[in-house]
Order: sequence, then structure tokens, then C-alpha cells
Amino acid sequence: MPDTQPNANEFLSSDHASTDDINQQWDQDNQQWWDWYMSLAENSSETQTDLVTLPEPPSHPTPDADAMQRELDEAFELTDDQIASFQANSFIKLKDVISPGLLTLLRTELTTLLDAAGDQMGSRFGSLEMMWPDNEIIRALVFSKRLARLAAELLGVQKIRLYHDNALSKQPGCGRTPWHYDGHHFPIATKDVCTVWIPLQAIPLNMGPLGFAEGMDLVEMVADIPFNKFDTSYDARIIERFRERNVRINSTPFDLGEISFHHNYNFHTAGGNLTTTPRMVLATTYFGDGAKVIDAPHMVNGDWQRFMPGLNPGDVIDTPNNPILWQAG
Repeated sequence: MPDTQPNANEFLSSDHASTDDINQQWDQDNQQWWDWYMSLAENSSETQTDLVTLPEPPSHPTPDADAMQRELDEAFELTDDQIASFQANSFIKLKDVISPGLLTLLRTELTTLLDAAGDQMGSRFGSLEMMWPDNEIIRALVFSKRLARLAAELLGVQKIRLYHDNALSKQPGCGRTPWHYDGHHFPIATKDVCTVWIPLQAIPLNMGPLGFAEGMDLVEMVADIPFNKFDTSYDARIIERFRERNVRINSTPFDLGEISFHHNYNFHTAGGNLTTTPRMVLATTYFGDGAKVIDAPHMVNGDWQRFMPGLNPGDVIDTPNNPILWQAG
């Protein structure tokens, strides 16, 4: 049972607030899902109150459509050691994968999309999904052969499909992202899932870079800790368990052009944005061909049918929203 009584979380609908059961479908939009999910983060350790003023991210000459496509189609060669590191640690950070000019173009485009979406400011965690069907620049990034091939080779699969794109803008003053693993979020019944996380500016420590717990078996280590949809107790207990077991955490800054891939069994978090500059990221999730929808989707999966329209639990995932983006040979 949760430590608090139902109705304790202001971001839940009345139906969700009336029970501690998480096996209901999410009944609001994805921005409201993020407002709820960010409320589950333990922020007592975030002691800084004054935001650090940073210079605006530098602007670089942007590529035209042809140059952008050439960059995104060109292979980025992985070493055997890098693949082995990902498969052992459940994540990897790679430098110089995206050029500064393309990052400038993407940041400008994402700023326009967030502004058009409305109220993303204040200390909110702004999110947009499914941008690629209507935006050629975002579609070029999401459909990138370079990124899809990297995902396939890190996972060790022959064909890779798209789950969805995701714009993540952590506004100045926004707090931590709670510890979580994407296998709890994505209703995809396979271990062959990974997310590429593409910062659109360098991310120093005080801006809240993604932090990764090292290891592929940490889900088992914390399996006895019940998820709590009302308060921060799940996040706090994960923090405590990782400290007790001396789990290694990589929360190093991101250089400009550095991106990461994390497995859906990787536990990750991110610090608060304690700067005056929005921390803007594009994330794209890929999975191995042949995967099915899980048997019992739940509220933590969010509005999953928007990303896989027309499917039911147990169906093989093969919709126009989930194309094959790369295959070996």
C-alpha cells in the first residue's frame, strides 16, 4: 500500500486518485503524464536556490536539406569494445555523432514547436511526441540511418523499428527526473529496445545531464520495491538501494555533439536544471522487429496507442507509425 492516502497527487485524475492500482490506462494527454511523473522525484537534495546564468548556446552554420540528409545517412562506426560496453553496462555515450550545425538547426526547430504548443514555460518539464509525421527536419533525424544502425548494432538485432520521437525541454528551475527504467514505460514485450538521447546543447552538471546506473541486471536488484503513483517514495527507495549496494552511477556532463543510447533495462535519472537556459533534448526510441505489445498495458505506459495505433495487447507491432528504419545486409 502507498505511504499516503489516495488523492494525494494533484496531477492524477479522480479515477486514478481513487485507487493505488496502476493497471488502469492513462486517461490524460502526454504532457499531463509528464507533469504527474515529474512529481514522483525526490528533490530534497537539490539545495541550490539561485539559478546559474549561462550564455546562450552558440549558433553554428546550419546545413541545407541535402547536407543534413548526407550526415544522417552516413554510418558511424562502432568498435567491438563499445558494443560490449553497452551490452554489459546497459548504456553508452558517444562523442561527435551529430554536427554542431545540425544541432543548431534542431534546437531552433524544437524551440518553434514548443512555442507553438503553448504553455511549456515556468519550471515545467515540456514534452512533445509524434512530431515526425508533420515536420520534415524532425523526420530526417528520427528516420536517420546513422542512428537506427547504431541502435541495431548495440542491441544486436537485424532489423530495427521506430517506437516514437520525444522532445524534452527541462525548463530553468525544473527539478530532478525520478529514477526509472524504460521497460516499465514502454509497452513493448522485448528486451531489444533502446533510446537515443540527443542534447541540443552542451549539458553541464548543473543543467541536469542524464545519469545512468551501470549494469544490465538492476531491475532484479530493486524488484521488491513497489512503484508508488502518489509520492516520491519509490524514487527515494531506489536512491537508497543503489547507495547500499554501491551501484556505480555515470552522471558526467554531455559535450556538444555527444549523445547516449540506453537500454530499456537501464535505470536512469537526471538532475534538476539549476541554470537559466532550457535543457533541450530530442530522444528517439527504437526496438527490434517482431516485438509484440505487452499483455497488460498500464498507466505508466502513457498514451501508447497514439504511437502504435490500432493495436491490442499481444499484437505484433507493425503499423505505419513503426516502420523498419534499418536492416542488416
